[in-house]
Amino acid sequence: MTEYNPRHLLDLVLRPVVTEKATLLMEQNKYVFDVKKSATKPEIKAAIENLFEVSVVKVNTLLPPRKKRRVGRFLGYKPQYKRAIVTLASEDSITLFPDV
Repeated sequence: MTEYNPRHLLDLVLRPVVTEKATLLMEQNKYVFDVKKSATKPEIKAAIENLFEVSVVKVNTLLPPRKKRRVGRFLGYKPQYKRAIVTLASEDSITLFPDV
């Protein structure tokens, strides 16, 4: 197994995704994160295991198409991102919403 620099792994995961679909996936022990576009599946797995101290069973990634945005007469694109759906072992979980 390849050793990864822990400081590099912290920068890979940008933010957890909190949408209606993502919260429904949490019931199946799947969590959704936005990650850097250059991140690979083994790096994402190592980053999640390092950050949250859980065991990752599977990592699925998707690269959605870029969306056009217009500002006045100028046409541009929103920045592209990568999304990772991480499946955890049945005994593990991540607390995204701590009791406030």
